[in-house]
Amino acid sequence: MIKYRLTCAEEHDFESWFASSADYDRLEVAGLLSCAVCGSDKVEKAIMAPQVAVPADAPLSQPASPAEQALRALREKVEREADNVGREFATEARRIHEGEAPERAIYGQARGADVRGLIEDGVPVMPLPWGDKKAN
Repeated sequence: MIKYRLTCAEEHDFESWFASSADYDRLEVAGLLSCAVCGSDKVEKAIMAPQVAVPADAPLSQPASPAEQALRALREKVEREADNVGREFATEARRIHEGEAPERAIYGQARGADVRGLIEDGVPVMPLPWGDKKAN
């Protein structure tokens, strides 16, 4: 059995199980697929991430190289010792720089234009070589 995420011409997203990928292909060619929401016969596969079953007790992999180990250590240090101010990074960095907020290490997200403005105003900032955990 295989599960596909599907979408129709009306942009309805839904999932359906098929006996095999060949079975899906056969039904698609025959025009026998229809939207589970509106009944449209204009249905196609949507982009989807594969699901890989991992035993619950399987250990997570360790960083493979010294560079990955150093990056992991840096991330842990930043997350442990700095305040995550999220999307308020540019505002809070400017407040700290101007003495309106207590000086401390912070990290978060900022738009490119906001970062350029901080740099132009002499506010020390640097990009971190990783993204938000929720986004990964």
